[in-house]
Amino acid sequence: MATDSWALAVDEQEAAAESLSNLHLKEEKMKPNSNGAVVKTDDNAEKTEDEEKEDRAAQSLLNKLIRSNLVDTTNQVEVLQRDPTSPLYSVKSFEELRLKPQLLQGVYAMGFNRPSKIQENALPMMLAEPPQNLIAQSQSGTGKTAAFVLAMLSRVEPVNKYPQCLCLSPTYELALQTGKVIEQMGKFHPELSLAYAVRGNKLERGQKISEQIVIGTPGTVLDWCSKLKFIDPKKIKVFVLDEADVMIATQGHQDQSIRIQRMLPRDCQMLLFSATFEDSVWKFAQKVVPDPNIIKLKREEETLDTIKQYYVLCNNRDEKFQALCNIYGAITIAQAMIFCHTRKTAGWLAGELSKEGHQVALLSGEMMVEQRAAVIERFREGKEKVLVTTNVCARGIDVEQVSVVINFDLPVDKDGNPDNETYLHRIGRTGRFGKRGLAVNMVDSKHSMNILNRIQEHFNKKIEKLDTDDLDEIEKIAN
Repeated sequence: MATDSWALAVDEQEAAAESLSNLHLKEEKMKPNSNGAVVKTDDNAEKTEDEEKEDRAAQSLLNKLIRSNLVDTTNQVEVLQRDPTSPLYSVKSFEELRLKPQLLQGVYAMGFNRPSKIQENALPMMLAEPPQNLIAQSQSGTGKTAAFVLAMLSRVEPVNKYPQCLCLSPTYELALQTGKVIEQMGKFHPELSLAYAVRGNKLERGQKISEQIVIGTPGTVLDWCSKLKFIDPKKIKVFVLDEADVMIATQGHQDQSIRIQRMLPRDCQMLLFSATFEDSVWKFAQKVVPDPNIIKLKREEETLDTIKQYYVLCNNRDEKFQALCNIYGAITIAQAMIFCHTRKTAGWLAGELSKEGHQVALLSGEMMVEQRAAVIERFREGKEKVLVTTNVCARGIDVEQVSVVINFDLPVDKDGNPDNETYLHRIGRTGRFGKRGLAVNMVDSKHSMNILNRIQEHFNKKIEKLDTDDLDEIEKIAN
């Protein structure tokens, strides 16, 4: 892969560094007061469309940064073929795909020994002749990016020095992550090159791009295809729309993506990927991908059967903190996560625990994405045993060793009702792979007791009262 021919301007790299440092998860509008404590500036602040998109984009980037290997998903893959009468192929090895030798070399150099569950089904469809369109549901860590990169690299004719594959990403940072995979997988193809169609990458008007693969954000790609004519869209063989659920969080991106797709030839292969498949994503996918094969992940039934649940009765926040300190001594041999409702509470709690001499890590939405990735990595490596966090920050993060979850605040939705799905997702981290897990819920009012009772009713699981003076049972489970 020719890295010296990448069309990436120096000023764009500087802009990228700045935009990466500004990519935060925004839970509430906050600012430090004169004492350095973080306080809310507006209790009723609504997220803007851009903030919502930035949340999703930042979370997606964070997941990519902290993945060191593929997730071993237990979800069942459901395949809906465009033509139900054609045979359904899946592969158990990359050799079965009859890839070009340079590509197979690139795949193995990346550390892939065998296809992931998504790749087993997606790759035969993506590499079929004649090309087939695909809509696929795929979470971070399932090998999805490597799959569509393999499809792009397989279709490229290196002798032709013009764009043949086009990949849309929601943000510059996510485009860069995909670019890294293209570079790694294509490193035994020195004649292939890659251009970034991102804001700030300025080319001379009238110039034609010679790179065979272009990856970029919808607004810039649309300009390059229509107004500036750097790309001839009629020569594109493969069109990839990645992270569709993040993409449609910005209305402009959705419209731009549809306009780009309409410029492409009828025989162009269309591949769309999304972590979720809510109605809005489906409607968008059907507009940009005609006659698709569809791969969906059947949702895994999460269970609370292996998780012991308790609650602790308190009168106020200080009593909750004292109860937590009592429990803390029993759980520090294990890895524990403590969830708070706001980052203000999370910051206060981490500070108070530190004052007591406890080693805790704080995951806050005010941190840059790379800082958050570093905190998670330290926690994963066991350098800190306890992680204090909020919902938004911890969404999608898997740390296998967690055996204790403490809900310092019970999860509620924006209307103050129990958020059962979040409760399940939070404490479901502890009982994985058949191991016993432990969840402790802090209750400090009649309202929070009511929330807990409604959670019990929803899951039809009794949550027992815990006496913090008798922690033998907790020690047995946690350690």
